[in-house]
Amino acid sequence: MNTETPLDLQTFVSWFRNSAPYINAFRGRTFVISFGGELIAEQQFANLVHDIALLNSLGVRLVLVHGARPQIEERLKARNVEIQYVDDLRVTDADALACVIEAAGSVRVEIEALLSMGLANSPMAGASIRVTSGNFVTAKPLGIRDGIDFCHTGEVRNIDIAAINNQLDNNSIVVLSPLGYSPTGEVFNLSAEDVASSAASQLGADKLISLIDGSGLKDAGNSLMRELTPIAADELLNTRDDIPPAIRKCLGSAIYACNHGVRRSHLIDRHVDGAILLELFTRDGIGTLITAETFEDMRQANIEDVGGILELIEPLEEEGILVRRSRELLEVEIDHFYVVERDGTIIACTALYPFAKQKLGELACLAVHKDYRNGGRGDDLLKYVERVAKKQKLKRLFVFTTRTAHWFQERGFNTVELDALPIERQQAYNYQRQSRVFLKKL
Repeated sequence: MNTETPLDLQTFVSWFRNSAPYINAFRGRTFVISFGGELIAEQQFANLVHDIALLNSLGVRLVLVHGARPQIEERLKARNVEIQYVDDLRVTDADALACVIEAAGSVRVEIEALLSMGLANSPMAGASIRVTSGNFVTAKPLGIRDGIDFCHTGEVRNIDIAAINNQLDNNSIVVLSPLGYSPTGEVFNLSAEDVASSAASQLGADKLISLIDGSGLKDAGNSLMRELTPIAADELLNTRDDIPPAIRKCLGSAIYACNHGVRRSHLIDRHVDGAILLELFTRDGIGTLITAETFEDMRQANIEDVGGILELIEPLEEEGILVRRSRELLEVEIDHFYVVERDGTIIACTALYPFAKQKLGELACLAVHKDYRNGGRGDDLLKYVERVAKKQKLKRLFVFTTRTAHWFQERGFNTVELDALPIERQQAYNYQRQSRVFLKKL
């Protein structure tokens, strides 16, 4: 009987298992998802709606904020109404406002219709999603700036958080349009980015997710910048003039949100099918993350890390690269271990066993997850342990290795004989493995 699982199914099983921590972490959390009207105009929302339905079924509280720029432009052109922009902000006179209201209403209805689907044999089967929209956004006019009267263009004054939370508590998805209302009954045309960042910050959302035209922010070498602090992102915004206006607005929105209580803001490519799932349920995602939190942490291990360490080192033990350690032994020795944790997952570890009398330390069980072996984490972990060893007044580090002699030699370790080690360590030497011994002065 063939019990081997096909490779594509193995990949699925591995992904599904690895997504479990995120599923548990996201349940009951509030996410604000922002996207432009282009997503509707180009019929991309039909794919996105499946992922929204999945998040809703997993217990994520969702607020959707949509734009309507292409729909507004279409109506303005059809009616020969002048299109006016100043600093990428629309000047909304009475004629333009009529087009804005009509376009925003049309987009909102289309979103609600797609979220109401429940066809059999489709991802929406049995979804039964409730969608709510309304006058949740209070706005005020931009007024006259630099001599320009923006007329009915406004900015967010307040979000009715209590009303939105009431809907979210009932498992409804809340849809916010780029419209705001004043206590005097006026209607204002708002920036979707302004609505999204204001809603996310006032709700205390865990995430603000912006779907953009592109994979995210790129560095000077055209490589994706996967993670930025709000300070670094703000510096980028102020020093780079090659960032497209639409992405600049989303980046500004992300920075504002992170500076006002939102844990993480994501910029991801709207053109990638399943982009939200890839961003949320994989360790590295596919876009740019803006966060004030430490995404990756190097620290001393604790008893809760035992399972993660075992999962990390087991493949290397099976290859014979590392000595086998039982869960019981690892639990006893956990205070000697140091780990690199990335978004809740242990991706690297090592251990330091001190021999205080001889001022020696044994570096052991140095392991880096296969997906992160070219990122310098082994070097960082070695430097971290060297600093710990120095604080413990140790003068030298030694290590046993069968496969990685060159790696340690390149980092200042020199080969020595077994008798250079403490007697108790000599006596525990495994002659079957025939490990080589390397020593480094600190």
